Amino acid sequence: MKAEKLQYENKKINIKLILASLWTSVLFLYIYGDYFELYVPGKTEGLLNGRHLLDTPYKLALAAFIMSIPSLMIFLSLVLNPFWSRVFNISTAAFFTIFTLFVGLSSITEWKLFYVMLSFSESFITAIIVWKAWNWPRI
Repeated sequence: MKAEKLQYENKKINIKLILASLWTSVLFLYIYGDYFELYVPGKTEGLLNGRHLLDTPYKLALAAFIMSIPSLMIFLSLVLNPFWSRVFNISTAAFFTIFTLFVGLSSITEWKLFYVMLSFSESFITAIIVWKAWNWPRI
């Protein structure tokens, strides 16, 4: 008896769903990096005594604004028309690719190797977003 070859359904996924899921993945990596950083010696003491990078309300607001953009991109990738979704995905993901590469390169220390790895992973995913949006399927 000849063995029956198994075939699995593989539907084409809409580019908007792909982009939204990539942004979601990036956000999880951001959150993991910030969470794991709490285990770096001296980090929690700095948070408690006010000696840290985001030591003013204005720096904290700027960081909140910058980090809200990827969250919004999940939604915008799904609801914007293809032209604007493509424009926003390319420009935003290009910015975050460079931004997270810089963060990763500036974080190379023994206790932040996890941060470097996460930053490079984030940069890789945002570069994929740029590539996918650039090569948006045509009708």
